Amino acid sequence: MTDRKDDRLWGGRFERAPNEQFDAFQRSFAFDRRLLPYELAVDRAWAKTLQGVGILEATEVKQTLAALDKIAERAKTDRAWLDASGAEDVHHFVEKALVEELGALGWKLHTGRSRNELVATDFRLFVIDAAAEVQRGLEALLNAFLLQAKANLSVPMAGMTHMQHAQPILLSHFLMAHAEAFTRDITRLYAAAKSADACPMGSGALAGCSFAIDRQAIARELGFSRITANSLDAVSDRDFALDYLFALTGIATHLSRLAEDFVIFASQEFSYVILPDEYSTGSSLMPQKKNPDAWELIRGKTGRITGALVALLTTLKALPTGYQRDLQEDKEALFTAHDQVAEMVLVASGAVAAMKFNEEKLRSTAVNPALLATEAADYLVRKGIPFRQAHDIIGKVLREAEKQNISWTLLPLETLKKISPAFEADITNSLSVDVALAAKKVPGGTAPEAVRTAIADLERRLNKTVTTQGAKP
Repeated sequence: MTDRKDDRLWGGRFERAPNEQFDAFQRSFAFDRRLLPYELAVDRAWAKTLQGVGILEATEVKQTLAALDKIAERAKTDRAWLDASGAEDVHHFVEKALVEELGALGWKLHTGRSRNELVATDFRLFVIDAAAEVQRGLEALLNAFLLQAKANLSVPMAGMTHMQHAQPILLSHFLMAHAEAFTRDITRLYAAAKSADACPMGSGALAGCSFAIDRQAIARELGFSRITANSLDAVSDRDFALDYLFALTGIATHLSRLAEDFVIFASQEFSYVILPDEYSTGSSLMPQKKNPDAWELIRGKTGRITGALVALLTTLKALPTGYQRDLQEDKEALFTAHDQVAEMVLVASGAVAAMKFNEEKLRSTAVNPALLATEAADYLVRKGIPFRQAHDIIGKVLREAEKQNISWTLLPLETLKKISPAFEADITNSLSVDVALAAKKVPGGTAPEAVRTAIADLERRLNKTVTTQGAKP
């Protein structure tokens, strides 16, 4: 007998149908249908498992697997079928489709399992693949940084702190600073994927499975490296989703900082960069405008990603132990955050690669004598003066230059000696952008040789990441 009054997965206990408004309110298929490929993968593994415990015969497993493949193929090509399914969620959709295809045999597949463990398993598989997708995008972005860093290795600029000119650095050093932040994001993505890499199947609704299934075999079939340790925790744990959202939030924050730099650099007041036409827009009123909309949109979308993390943290706060329906709210925001960050990274990669830098303007800011004040203090230190005193002396030199309304590097040696007898004629040769840059040759510094080493090191790390991490943790 294959007909039932109610095809819901839970309807036998109830005499009356749900309120229509509530029924629509509680459905999740509109967004969790995205998990269908993972649901079908879990179903295939579960069908084989049920044969191992005598629930399904070999012929029934073969029929079930064939039906699941047929569902997968139709879902790829028949969107209207999905839209008109009337399913409550992705699990309900598959069971309905199986029953339509197999009759009563379709109902057997749910033996010994719960939607609580199913959704946790599907969601973990999604996060693992999603992290790998974003990682590939970050690798492309890092390669764009490497290309620009190599192309601009000889270009100096004014490094800033507090948005004030501070010391000369190489443009490549600036670009590599952003690249380092994104390499940390790859590490966090990998950690999120590793957090998700545990199979909940066999946990049941909360207490485990009554049948002697091989949980390790299911995990291997699905590509997990391990099984979850506690059935009650497994169905309610969403730490892996938090880990992934935290990684996405970090990426978005770093993209926002990069965007802010380029928005500022593209302004006429700076004119450090020339915006590429392909990643800019114009004004509907002012014909002369070229606006950094790609970067502004990236900066603006960052709040949505942070909001998704805060939303899930808030949902999880003080939930009782075990599965609660609140957890249905874990996916929609994460799906959106993933889509947004993946797109933000791709746009940023293209915009960085297409960016042109105004070498003349960058170089002109780097030769500002004020940026060499610290080098002058270091000069005095090499003459045996304690740094704190050297700092004070150079401050007096700058104040004297301000009084005379000239650059401090134009003060005659006699004037400098009145402030400190430690000044000698070699001060002139000690103060230039090239000398200042070359002095910072410690690992991680802005000297050309140090930056070349950093570029080569990032290339090695990036190649190692691609080789050893890949799509799975």
